[in-house]
Amino acid sequence: MPPLTERIPEPELMEAADQAAAYAAADFESANSAFIGHLDTLLGGRPLVGPVLDLGCGPADICLRVARSHPGADIHALDGSEAMLACARERLGAAPELAGRIRLLHDTLPVEMLPARHYELVMSNSLLHHLHQPAVLWDTVRRFGRSGTRVLVMDLFRPDSTEAAAALVRTWSGDEPEVLQRDFYNSLLAAFTPAEVEAQLAGAGLSMLEVRVVSDRHLLVAGQLP
Repeated sequence: MPPLTERIPEPELMEAADQAAAYAAADFESANSAFIGHLDTLLGGRPLVGPVLDLGCGPADICLRVARSHPGADIHALDGSEAMLACARERLGAAPELAGRIRLLHDTLPVEMLPARHYELVMSNSLLHHLHQPAVLWDTVRRFGRSGTRVLVMDLFRPDSTEAAAALVRTWSGDEPEVLQRDFYNSLLAAFTPAEVEAQLAGAGLSMLEVRVVSDRHLLVAGQLP
């Protein structure tokens, strides 16, 4: 099997209703719980207070977890897919005690205006690999962050070969619907390597953020703006 030396981009938005529904119904418990654990580590046990920006919020599972864990946080959650936001609205409807602290925004990057000028935390889970121009994510971090803003971005990283990508799909999505398995495979091929993400950060003037591999398929970008 030849090495997978270059990424194969996929569509930036998951706009089909069946795609969004399959994604929202999938079992991402281990990955999403890990995201919250990485956030706890980044915060050093301190509460999160103030505005939080979630880029590519999808069905809002991460938003809800953060809102439950940090009562002082108000979350502005952005996604470009109306189908995904429909799933997010459904989940928020089932948690009315949190809905007032999570504001859903239908928009794509680059975004010109947001409800807050600066954010205490800019977070993103599984957005980076969708972007054809990844610089828009890091530009948004710089534009809407300030000194002290924490940054937490988790995403897939590209495996060494298509065979390795197929093996990851079998391991983690073998029991999921075919549409989700297909999307997961395409996302792995569209993902960036840790070295590529480090180069992106250097180009954006964000080399203070650390890139590390945190699972057999995920990388993490974490740190605080100076």
